[in-house]
Amino acid sequence: MLTNLHVKNLALIEEVDVDFTNGLIVLTGETGAGKSLVLGSVNLALGQKASKEYIRTGSDYSLVELSFSVSKDIASRLKDMDVYMEDEGQVIVTRKISEQRSVAKINGESVNLKTLKAVMELLVDLHGQHDHQSLLYSNNHIKILDKFSSENDSLRDEVAEIFKRYRSIKDMLEKMEMDDGSRARELEFAKFEINEIEADNLQKGEDEELETQFKKMASSEQTVSTLSEVYNDLSDSGAGARIDHAISAINSLPDDDEKVSQFKQTLYDIDSLNRQLCGDISEYNSTLDFDPQHISEVESRLDLINKLKVKYGQTIDQILAYKDEKQELVDRLENHDAQIEELNKELAECEVTLKTKSEKLSKARKKAAKKLEKEIVQALNDLNFLSVEFEIAFEKKDYSSNGIDEVEFMISTNPGEPIKPLAKVASGGELSRIMLAIKSILASEDEIETLIFDEIDAGISGKTAQMVADKMAKIAKNHQVICISHLAQIAAMADSHYAITKSADDSSTYTQVEKLDRDKSIEELVRISGSSDDSEAALANATELKDSADARKQKIKA
Repeated sequence: MLTNLHVKNLALIEEVDVDFTNGLIVLTGETGAGKSLVLGSVNLALGQKASKEYIRTGSDYSLVELSFSVSKDIASRLKDMDVYMEDEGQVIVTRKISEQRSVAKINGESVNLKTLKAVMELLVDLHGQHDHQSLLYSNNHIKILDKFSSENDSLRDEVAEIFKRYRSIKDMLEKMEMDDGSRARELEFAKFEINEIEADNLQKGEDEELETQFKKMASSEQTVSTLSEVYNDLSDSGAGARIDHAISAINSLPDDDEKVSQFKQTLYDIDSLNRQLCGDISEYNSTLDFDPQHISEVESRLDLINKLKVKYGQTIDQILAYKDEKQELVDRLENHDAQIEELNKELAECEVTLKTKSEKLSKARKKAAKKLEKEIVQALNDLNFLSVEFEIAFEKKDYSSNGIDEVEFMISTNPGEPIKPLAKVASGGELSRIMLAIKSILASEDEIETLIFDEIDAGISGKTAQMVADKMAKIAKNHQVICISHLAQIAAMADSHYAITKSADDSSTYTQVEKLDRDKSIEELVRISGSSDDSEAALANATELKDSADARKQKIKA
């Protein structure tokens, strides 16, 4: 479960640090106070695209850090993903955004966004304000059904893998469907390309070596000339002769003068260094013999390699890989009939397996659908759908990575109304409740401990609001549930209630989060309920709502 949320320099948030417990956690506050911004920070930790616009004005970076306490099973699955914990059962996820880049870390180790998302999928299920609209698209219905049954989920993975091979074979067969003339022309051209590459006998790394040689030889003529001039200036005909004359002169002086002795030694050292330098220059110059013919050969070879790169690949490795691909094509074209026969045989075998697995998956889905239908109807009744019918319709289609099924949720929410596709019937408020019903069912099927809802209560009120609150409290028996709400009925059911407020001074605006005790929670219920004052009557109504919620929670948790 999520134990701590730390946010720094994110839009209106200067710094917020919130500790969470288990159960139902509700965040409330005025519109624009920053409620969704707090949960938006969680989205960043989930791997959402980071923008430098998130950075608070005047700051160099934004930081989001989430701390989780996880079960042994989740810890084991994270270990399989190479995520290790220093403190047993604790996972700390950090996302830092600066002007230049975004950095994600898990337990102090940098990770890419793909790994971050995979890890967070095990830890958090976040339902955004508009996520219920995904129910309007029937291609999402089959995903919900498969998630409901882990057996279906694994079967679908098997079908997807088989279909991938099936599609690959069909693609190869389509590519090989050509007349004799086209096949002959393609074969001739492929052989031409292979011969052109093979004729030049390319060696891996050859281009880099030749380029180094060419650069060295291109500058060697000037280098030889200049170093020869330096050598002449320093040798016996130049500076060397002057040094010899100086040594002869100083040797005529007596040795009993200490300073003169030091000068002599320095001159001997200069003479030794000069001779060593002349020898080194002469030796190096001998390796730089300028050979116009050789440099022309290297230049021609590089030109040839670069022409091949233009045609077949940017590197020698890519050129050789291209040649191998063309050789495979030649083999296929030269053995066209045998290849066609072999591929058709493989396709038939693959289709038998695909058909068997797809039908098995379809049968398992239909069995799971009957169970899911009943559970959704029950959950919708709990959410004040007075008369609801719900069915999962199946239609057989061509093979795909999903098998042979097309699935659509069908519903009727009014007595006497025929059952219709969900997208054509449900209102916004109904969609929110249907999604909550589905989430509550799926929550019992997976191991994700933390569920986050951003305004799941949109479009509902009255008795329905109370029933939604009850449903969320039931989910919170076995999961940590964090939600943003505008409804007093839901806030009253909170095991932990937080108020999000916004304040401002002359220079900036700040969002803050405060955990409320019972008295402050009741005051917040007064505000949510729309009372314009904190009169005794308003406080009494809020207190009664809180007391009633406490009694309902005791029954739910019993």
